[in-house]
Amino acid sequence: MNLLLFIAALLLISFVLSPRTQTAEGFFKGFADNGAPPTLWTLVLSQVTTWIFARSLMNAAILGYYYGVAGALAYAAYYLSFLTGGLIVDRIRFEHGYGSIQDFLRDRFGRLGTSTYNVVVAVRLLSEVFANLLVIGVLFGAAGSSAYTLGVIAVAVLTLGYSMMGGLRASLRTDVFQTVVLIGVLLVLLLQTVSGEQFSLTAVLGSSPDIEGPGWVLLAVAAMQIWSYPMHDPVMMDRGFLADRETTRRSFIHAAWISIICILIFGLLGVHAGLLKAEGEALVATLTRLFGEPTMLLFNAALVISALSTLDSTFSSASKLTVVDMKLAAPNPNNGRIAMALFLLGGLIFLFLGSKDLFAAVAVSGTASMFLAPVVFFCVIGGRRVARWAYAFTFCCAMAAGTIYMLEAGGQLSLMEPLFGVAHKYGKLLILCGGVLLAGCTAFALGTLRESLREREETA
Repeated sequence: MNLLLFIAALLLISFVLSPRTQTAEGFFKGFADNGAPPTLWTLVLSQVTTWIFARSLMNAAILGYYYGVAGALAYAAYYLSFLTGGLIVDRIRFEHGYGSIQDFLRDRFGRLGTSTYNVVVAVRLLSEVFANLLVIGVLFGAAGSSAYTLGVIAVAVLTLGYSMMGGLRASLRTDVFQTVVLIGVLLVLLLQTVSGEQFSLTAVLGSSPDIEGPGWVLLAVAAMQIWSYPMHDPVMMDRGFLADRETTRRSFIHAAWISIICILIFGLLGVHAGLLKAEGEALVATLTRLFGEPTMLLFNAALVISALSTLDSTFSSASKLTVVDMKLAAPNPNNGRIAMALFLLGGLIFLFLGSKDLFAAVAVSGTASMFLAPVVFFCVIGGRRVARWAYAFTFCCAMAAGTIYMLEAGGQLSLMEPLFGVAHKYGKLLILCGGVLLAGCTAFALGTLRESLREREETA
């Protein structure tokens, strides 16, 4: 009952904070009525809470629970994406002079660039809807139960309601409030964890002694994926095209360190619980036994806050993607609202028919996005022109790797272990990501040479 009251209060305040936006500038870009862009700390807090998804908090805790401090560090490493994402935005927007990621890809790779990118981004946005609603549903009851279904639909529709009122402007305003509450909750959880008699910092730091363990392997995967992961995340990228250059740079830097600390707090909870778990005991059961119901209410509250903030940002990015970037309808708020509703419907279909593995969605999405890493290295940072066949080849490699990982994780395929002698899924993921990166960079290097020769022939 206390959690229900908390959710109701959070939604009510979000409705109060959400403006009724009538202009395209306000709905799709988050500008105020006087045309002013968002301020620095509005962007920072919005970036933090929209990237700390409900599933992110759960993943951080789960990885810490099963793989120790290495698992927590591995997931926190993904938030270095703010630094690489800030670099990508700075180069594309201020060095190369493009107004969006799509504009950049269209100039470099034509329709091939924009169509492949938009498909990957749309799938990611749909996965954000279903993954965060999944976490919400579990808080109400067992999957498939009436309480689960009604809870998911109620929260989804109400979040859609205030998102439709103001679009990105509503998302930015509610994000600030939601982030402040989230940070407060996380600090209370941290204090309760480290002040407990059973807490041992030494045990936490020594919880991943095997350097070849899954947590450390996942850390290596994160080091590769952070170069492409931010570019395929429209929520992050959208917020990089709103303010001036200095404000944008600082917003990404501040979002990085704040997010990493927040994720490490939840990861610490998982590591601590993993050290004290009983045989066969699940994460939530261990936490409940160690901390009691009041602390678990805070734990669940953090999940709810992060879920709502991510959902409203996902809806605003989905409307911009379909209406502004893909130009599927006239760029006005009403068409943006229709797009939001359609993405919610698609997310609900994913939820009730799709995968229930939270980390699988992140891993598949991250692997699929690897086709953008050579784009970042050669085109965004290097400023080189590359033949389109190299882009197409790299895209196909990334999609194949993502598909193989998904089938391997689901047990429908057993290809990696016979070939490479690797049994754990993160070892397989490391090989797949490394293979895509090597193949893609090789293709881009060759594509760069061909393009340089072609330009020389044209100017001769």
